[in-house]
Amino acid sequence: MRDFPPQIDPFYSAAGRKPDPAPDTRSPAAFLRWFLRLQWPLIALSTAVGVLWQLPLTVGPLLFGKAVDHGIHPHSTSGTLFWAGLLLLVTVIGAVFGIVLHTLVVRSWLINLYGTMKMVTRKVVQMGHVLPRRTPTGEVLSVASSDSDEFGALTEIVSRAASQLVAYLIVAFIVLTTSPRLGVLMLLAAPVLVSAAMPLLKPLHRRQQVERGRNSELTSMATDIVAGLRILRGIGGERTFGRNYDQQSQRAARAGVSAGIWQAAIEAVGVLFSGVFIVLLVWLGTYQVIDGDLTIGQLISFLGYALFMIYPIQTFFELAQKVTRAMVSARKAIAIFEHQPPWPDLETSTPLPDHGDLYDELSGLTAHDGELTIVVSAVPEDTAALADRLGRYLPADTEPVSQELDEKLKGRAARRARDQRLAERARLAALDEELANREWGVRLGGVDLGAASLDDVRRQILVSDTGSQLFAGTLQDAIDPHGRLTREQAEHAVRVANAEDVYDALPGGWQGMLDERGRGLSGGQRQRVVLARAVAVEAPILVLVEPTSAVDAHTEARIAERVAAVRHGRTTVVSTVSPLWLHHADRVVVLEDGKATVDGTHEDLLRDSPAYRRVVARSMDAPVEEVAGHEHSGV
Repeated sequence: MRDFPPQIDPFYSAAGRKPDPAPDTRSPAAFLRWFLRLQWPLIALSTAVGVLWQLPLTVGPLLFGKAVDHGIHPHSTSGTLFWAGLLLLVTVIGAVFGIVLHTLVVRSWLINLYGTMKMVTRKVVQMGHVLPRRTPTGEVLSVASSDSDEFGALTEIVSRAASQLVAYLIVAFIVLTTSPRLGVLMLLAAPVLVSAAMPLLKPLHRRQQVERGRNSELTSMATDIVAGLRILRGIGGERTFGRNYDQQSQRAARAGVSAGIWQAAIEAVGVLFSGVFIVLLVWLGTYQVIDGDLTIGQLISFLGYALFMIYPIQTFFELAQKVTRAMVSARKAIAIFEHQPPWPDLETSTPLPDHGDLYDELSGLTAHDGELTIVVSAVPEDTAALADRLGRYLPADTEPVSQELDEKLKGRAARRARDQRLAERARLAALDEELANREWGVRLGGVDLGAASLDDVRRQILVSDTGSQLFAGTLQDAIDPHGRLTREQAEHAVRVANAEDVYDALPGGWQGMLDERGRGLSGGQRQRVVLARAVAVEAPILVLVEPTSAVDAHTEARIAERVAAVRHGRTTVVSTVSPLWLHHADRVVVLEDGKATVDGTHEDLLRDSPAYRRVVARSMDAPVEEVAGHEHSGV
């Protein structure tokens, strides 16, 4: 049995242990079957306890009828006490097992809820930087939050419906042995009522899928707005993005109302047919009492069973609704879990050397072993792409494929839109495979990065670019997330990045709390904390992309000097056009149209290269006072 916290480890292999089998992503139904199989012992136990919990409802009416026929009606005190005692015992048993059932149900719900969150987290870790380029962030968050709740609800309703089914069959048997005609009626009632609601499930399924898609888009928008709030305020874009968010919010609300209408219709059908069933059962039972086929106690039992039968029928309706919702959630989960890492598992990998020149075939750049190489380009995208290649990251050249459906599309048009979306996902997967299975084109000491294991590449080469993020937590967690540094080492990294003011400003120092993405920090402070984290790793090869673009000139000069000193003798590649960095470089390389055209020292290139002068001259001419305002403006 999977205990809590849930031991669910697909997409993850701990030391000395094989990972759990990956989820079955062939279809939503296959995924849900896989999910339920993980918890089948707990579901079976909950079902058995649920049957005992319903003893007062399944056996109670029978005992009450016996008390009437053998105790109250013949005025037998002993008979009345005997059947009343049995009824009390059954009630106590039901109460005890009701408490146990509630505990088991909450337990299974939480296991599936947090188990899904763990799977999403492990998939994010497994896919790394590739997942946000294939699936919108809002959909990932939606699966980890609202959809995980649907999987928990499915486990709960399956065990409850199974116990209700057993109770339903027990009651049907009791009634059949008492009155075959009424027993047949009770056996047919549930299938007929559920079948009546089936035509409503398909439109409900579609509208719930639309609702989920729009909520995911809304979550993505909220995430993007929060992440870029500082920039939005700087350019006066709050109203535009606020208006867009409001429009998407209204679209999500309309989709929710539409889904709610169909769900209310299903519930109304359940209430209507349940009422008709009770009326019919009581009417037929009354005629059998008049004809002498039933006793008064048996009629009372039938009335009790008629009222009881409402609950299994309503549970079956609830099961149909929650299965429908879980199918929608499963489709969204599959869109995340079906992604495979683009890096193949190499049976034999080539170890990367500890030292050697780093060579990029596409641009022609060579970063010599133990030197500080600065890359200068007039096109920031070129240096960003170069950093991706040097760190063996896939290019950010695709948009994630959303699962949102257009509610207006029907029939063939809806299928065509779905097919187009699947085709785009297949194209992206093929692109990942093509990029991963060929030679990477970046060599360290003559060894292509594609021939080495990804873990080896990550240990040797660290890339810190403008997209590097801070997570919520303490300052210590932000700079030393793995807890490997001594206090002196952490303080040294902070000093190299000139981030002492962040330490001083936070209440609690190292234990001072940072908001998610470092929202409470200025742009320059956030950038320096990220730089301190990168420097603290002491990677053999460090690649920095515009590491001081958001700080003032005085701070930048100190950082450049300190980074050059602390990285002396280790390979470091920095992309920047700042002269405050350039005169510390052992070698400067100029990129034009993504190609390394000239290289040399800062002074030599200023003298001999017009292209270099065009890119750097403007930075050299900018007065220190002008640049110094950047830190305070939040750039």
